[in-house]
Amino acid sequence: MARHMVPFVLTLLLILLAATPTHLPGMVRVGPMLSLIGVYYWAVYRPDLMGYGSAFTLGLFEDILTGAPLGSGALTLLIATGLVVSQYKFFKNKSFAVTWWAFAVVAFLATGARWLAVSLIYGVGTDLQTVAVEYMLTLALYPVLGWVLARAQLYLIKDA
Repeated sequence: MARHMVPFVLTLLLILLAATPTHLPGMVRVGPMLSLIGVYYWAVYRPDLMGYGSAFTLGLFEDILTGAPLGSGALTLLIATGLVVSQYKFFKNKSFAVTWWAFAVVAFLATGARWLAVSLIYGVGTDLQTVAVEYMLTLALYPVLGWVLARAQLYLIKDA
């Protein structure tokens, strides 16, 4: 049972890491969507362990923790999970380059959905430059965190 919880717990840790204050100039407003990286990775490589319920719960937790409009993070992670699960045959046994390219597409769509949801909730469009920087940071961190998550998968849930 503990091995089946690894994807959820590791993604939860990514959310906590992203919410940790960095005290770096400019990083207060913008940060990578680490939760999206976690949910995407597990939905691609272990969809049996990262379903819609987990994605929704993680998104709501992220919204509560960060003060984002309730449901915007959940929507983002549900969209990412849905896109990956619906294209499972495409993702199966693909190279890292293809998976990263697909992440760029999924992250773009999820980021756009989050921007739209937050803009509709607040009644005003949020700064697109901030959203673009957030997207680029997320895209740049995927290889590093993908490697870390792959190691975790190899050592912690290989038999699950």
